[in-house]
Amino acid sequence: MFMKEISSLRSLTFTSVPYITFSLYPGAKDCLKNLSELRCCSNISTELFYQLSQTCYNIQSLIIEFKRIISNGIADLISVQRNLKQFDMILYDDYSMANIIFSLMSKVPKTLIKLGIYSSVYCTPSLSFIANFSNLQELELSFDLEEFFVDFEKLQYVIFSQLQVLKIWDAFPSDGLLIKFLENNGKNLKEIYIGEIEDCNDNSLNLAISKFCPMLRKLSTGIKNNELETLKIIFNSCKYLESIKIWCGGKFLSEKQALDMTVKYSQNINELILYHKFTIQFNLLPEELESFFVTWTNRVPQKSLSLVIITYDEKDSLVKNDENIEIINKYIKLGVIKKFKATDFEEEEYNI
Repeated sequence: MFMKEISSLRSLTFTSVPYITFSLYPGAKDCLKNLSELRCCSNISTELFYQLSQTCYNIQSLIIEFKRIISNGIADLISVQRNLKQFDMILYDDYSMANIIFSLMSKVPKTLIKLGIYSSVYCTPSLSFIANFSNLQELELSFDLEEFFVDFEKLQYVIFSQLQVLKIWDAFPSDGLLIKFLENNGKNLKEIYIGEIEDCNDNSLNLAISKFCPMLRKLSTGIKNNELETLKIIFNSCKYLESIKIWCGGKFLSEKQALDMTVKYSQNINELILYHKFTIQFNLLPEELESFFVTWTNRVPQKSLSLVIITYDEKDSLVKNDENIEIINKYIKLGVIKKFKATDFEEEEYNI
């Protein structure tokens, strides 16, 4: 019914509609011909995928959740796309589907500029197919274990000359594979986000970022409290860095260390995100926060700062102290702070 009333549908999401037949609905073809975003599951009917492939040729963003059943019609839909820019696959179930997915990727057009693969189970296909997409601008991989990076070693020497954004959540490939990848592909990177679980940090990787990624604008990575020199090197080498997410607590930096290093050595930072993944050992005192803002105010050139606090519990951060909040409010009024936010790990904007 709604297809008669909507002249052109741009975005469509469905997860379980195995017997729907669009051809039975008046106006369906006209409604769907300009569809640009589609999110669906792999186990919907082959007939439905076939119908979509007869109508939708200009999907730009395709997100597929791969379940245990993979419809034969997916290949038809992917094959007819003329302008696909983004393809995300969310993998479930077991290893038996890996070869099917690998085969499907040969159907994806080479126009792709954004690729995302997300898996928490061992069903990841060989990642060697990524080499086929030489125009990639953004690559996002999210795996629970480094063993899921199947054949990543085949990518370490591949050149992605247009790659600007690299996101590798949770685990990351070992044995220097990612370092070699950065050596070949880091010079044009503008954003890097590296694993956000406790053991996924590596000083040699951080040093590689400082060496091979001079054009960075945004960075999220873990730096331990005994690796302050590495953070200094990053600030000195990545002169265009505008936003940094610094992990706080546990074996990582204290709030004071994060603030001190940023105000002393950063050159173009205008957003500082303190990511309280672990319990902090030392509370930030009001006089320490005041000193930070006084020094920040005197920096040349002057830049307003966005300060974001991400934490499980506000009691475990600088915002638990009322005097600190008063100081923050003072510098908001003075225009030194252009944005302040205290949030949790559920807010997608700061957890991507």
